[in-house]
Amino acid sequence: MEVSTIYSEMNYYSHNGVLLSKENSEDLSARIREGEEEAFGQLFDQYQQFIARFIYGMVGDHEIAQELTQETFMGAYKNRQSLRGEAKLGTWLCGIAKNVVSNFFRARRRHENYIKTEIDESVIESKSPLISPDKQLLNEELNQVIRNALLRLDEDRRLVFVLKVFQQLSYQEISEITGLPLPKLKTDLHRAKADVRRLIHPYLEVKNEL
Repeated sequence: MEVSTIYSEMNYYSHNGVLLSKENSEDLSARIREGEEEAFGQLFDQYQQFIARFIYGMVGDHEIAQELTQETFMGAYKNRQSLRGEAKLGTWLCGIAKNVVSNFFRARRRHENYIKTEIDESVIESKSPLISPDKQLLNEELNQVIRNALLRLDEDRRLVFVLKVFQQLSYQEISEITGLPLPKLKTDLHRAKADVRRLIHPYLEVKNEL
């Protein structure tokens, strides 16, 4: 498999979130700010997988990702008045999730030595019946290689990589979430992709020899 094809396959298998129309999003935002429980339940149904996938991309552990996802939505409910009418719900939630993840890493650094995360599942799981078992196995193996590579990136580069490649957000949306200027985001993403290519290159060389 060529390095240039990896990111398109990662996008295909990872991006399955549900997007709301502008009108529906604005209506839901207003209802959330008013504290309507049904609206918040709808928010959770629409964006839970989107946020869980983002957090998993950052922490590399499914159980921790689920816990932090719950914490993100709890934080969203407590801070629902911070949701501006013009803000995109996904961007708003990612901003909260980013802070939750940052707090998680700070707490772990304070109280524990770094514990290498064991990867037992792929971040990009395909449900398509059109994929052959052999290709599915190859995808799962490649996903684990990519996951291990991502966990070796520094937190800032991993954040930009996950938001852009996995979540497929625009640079403007990522800038709103991170507070970073566009030139830095583009530089960080370029370096993150280069790091990932370098880290997975030995795997690709072996596969090409088989």
